[in-house]
Amino acid sequence: MTAALREVEALADVGAELRTCLRDAHQPLVFRGLVKHWPLVQAAEASAAQVDAYLRRFYRGEPVTVYQLPSEAEGRIFYNDRFDGFNFQTISARLEQLLDRLLHYQDDPQAPTLYLGSTLIDRWLPGLRADNDIGVPAENPLASIWIGNRSRVAAHFDFPDNLALCCAGRRRFTLFPPEQVENLYVGPLDLTPSGQPVSLVDMRYPDYQRFPKFREAARAALTVELAPGDALFIPSLWWHQVESLDSYNILINYWWRSTPGYTGTPMNALEHALLSIRALPRAQRRAWRALFDHYVFGDEDPAEHIPEEARGILGALDETTARRLRAGLLNKLNR
Repeated sequence: MTAALREVEALADVGAELRTCLRDAHQPLVFRGLVKHWPLVQAAEASAAQVDAYLRRFYRGEPVTVYQLPSEAEGRIFYNDRFDGFNFQTISARLEQLLDRLLHYQDDPQAPTLYLGSTLIDRWLPGLRADNDIGVPAENPLASIWIGNRSRVAAHFDFPDNLALCCAGRRRFTLFPPEQVENLYVGPLDLTPSGQPVSLVDMRYPDYQRFPKFREAARAALTVELAPGDALFIPSLWWHQVESLDSYNILINYWWRSTPGYTGTPMNALEHALLSIRALPRAQRRAWRALFDHYVFGDEDPAEHIPEEARGILGALDETTARRLRAGLLNKLNR
């Protein structure tokens, strides 16, 4: 897994130019030094103690959820051996408690893994974005912060587009195109470590005997290491493993989607397809694939030959139509 990502020179104008670049991108992109000017990054570059003090200025006391793993897990956030749970504990704590423990364990090579994942900045650290913010191609992106020491998050995908900004410590990303899903040996869809299905392959120690098709995924992989101030754009549905490489790491990310929220998430459609299509005979599955290709995945308008006023749910989708369609689906599912 040695292929290099395309790197983009940090843009001087982090407004419209960056938003246009992100809106038009369909491959991962690296922006070196994009947010090196942020006070958060500069504090982290000075010392862990300085960024620690900087973060505490914004915290208002609401408990956060922290993942904790023993040192023998080598930072890998994953399932337990029985696959009926996970190899970590979640604890509710004040942010100061997490920060104190990170500083305490900073020079300990046998430290347990401590990991605060995807925590909304505006809720838990109000005011932080006043001097640490950037424009993305969306009105109200979801802005989250991730804090911890060394960890490994298994390869997973997100539905929204993602701009990941490394603020403290180094992070290594390993990315796979969406079409590699069959070679990644994905785990359960309904029992996941953090909400998204993950690859079962330990990419630090890949077991090619158990997961032989992962060799193909490895050949398609892209890797990049981010330093503080660097940014990585991860397009929707690209699989990515994330490794935090240092004893004090902070990442901020923005998620946004190209379609309105009222259209829902395609994962719901996938789960419904598992319910209603997966068990059909092979010939019927092929027939349904043709229907989906025609009505959903094709590039041509399947209702072009129908008078506009008679197109119904095949017409233009707005919030009112979406609500009506969702209500009809709920009625059918509840029968």
